[in-house]
Amino acid sequence: VQLQASGGGLVQAGGSLRLSCAASFSPYIMGWFRQAPGKEREFVSAITLSGRSTNYAESVKGRFTITRDNGKNTVYLQMNSLKPEDTAAYYCAASSSFALSRTRDSYSYWGQGTLVTVSS
Repeated sequence: VQLQASGGGLVQAGGSLRLSCAASFSPYIMGWFRQAPGKEREFVSAITLSGRSTNYAESVKGRFTITRDNGKNTVYLQMNSLKPEDTAAYYCAASSSFALSRTRDSYSYWGQGTLVTVSS
């Protein structure tokens, strides 16, 4: 099982980035977490296999959008109106459970992080 995240970079506040995560299979739940320096890894967003159900952290609701392309086994995170506090390493994750979850322990598979830096 492999998850390959990409799309991070340096952007000015107010800008946009799109993260991608390609999986070697199509898990029921795919999600994104992030970890800022000196902080714990936190939930960002998750999506079900059909794409009909999604969940977002309050801090990103209205600015970030999660989607997936099952034909490509890929999940995307469109990040708009970025803020300096969004700066973190972003990790994609996959879960075989059938319920959207915000907890790290629910996700069995993790990709490597992709770094997002938002300058003020």
